[in-house]
Amino acid sequence: MKKLMLNLVLALALVISVTSCRETKDGAENTADAIENGAENAAEATEGALESAGKAIDNAVDETKEAGEAVGEAVDSLK
Repeated sequence: MKKLMLNLVLALALVISVTSCRETKDGAENTADAIENGAENAAEATEGALESAGKAIDNAVDETKEAGEAVGEAVDSLK
């Protein structure tokens, strides 16, 4: 998550640094659009990361449950 936020900050810094310094009517609009697009991309990336983390947690829970059942069966077979 920290890397994602750092990448977002770096991307926004890059967008701001490459924009022209002269004032035009379009300059403010282009910068606002670039910032908005960067925020949307970050939100989409965060959503994908959270979905992946959720799936990994679900898989870990399932595997832990299966391992617990296997241990229970092994104990029962020793009785």
